[in-house]
Amino acid sequence: MKKRDENGNKEYHDMFEYSWGQYIARKNGLKAYNFSRGGMSTTGYIENFAEEKGYWDKEKACQAYVIAMGYNDIYNGTREIGTIDDISDDWKNNKKTFIGNYATIISRYKEISPDSKFFLVTLCDDAIDDATKKERVKGMVDALYSLGDYFDNCYVIDLYHYGPIHNEKFREKFYLYGHMTPSGYILTARIIDSYIDYIIRHNPKDFKNVGFIGRTD
Repeated sequence: MKKRDENGNKEYHDMFEYSWGQYIARKNGLKAYNFSRGGMSTTGYIENFAEEKGYWDKEKACQAYVIAMGYNDIYNGTREIGTIDDISDDWKNNKKTFIGNYATIISRYKEISPDSKFFLVTLCDDAIDDATKKERVKGMVDALYSLGDYFDNCYVIDLYHYGPIHNEKFREKFYLYGHMTPSGYILTARIIDSYIDYIIRHNPKDFKNVGFIGRTD
């Protein structure tokens, strides 16, 4: 979250208790980790951040991963989005495109939790006028659908087409200095929670054995 100090300077705070993931966990009585940090990109995540934090460690393996990365890659970066051809059988050989990096993240978590479920969250429609950025956002959405087809146990939460448009009116209600307010994250939690429920109800065979994911006995 972001606020300003007494001099008007921007201050950034990771307040995970207000994150949409923790709201979902508390609502459903689940344990959830925040494998994240403000300002993160797929490049930073795979090159040092996740390793330094121990996120690839078997002890932190999860039954499901909800991955909502891409904002800093798409809006604040110029990295090529790429194609499925950028993915190798060995994640170490993936090309350093957005798709290649994202596939590396999924593959690394599959190493510690092979049967886990993955939910890939697209960017929202920000109602921007910048044609180049708009095309990059659409390219990102298509990329996640490609990854959803490429990997097993992988599903897309498409907020671009099926979520609220983050236009000026929406931002006035739910944003503070470019990031969401707690009420904005509550709304996001309800949307993502509902979307996951929809996916499960429409793919019941895929989820009938989730109670055994990660069990060794």
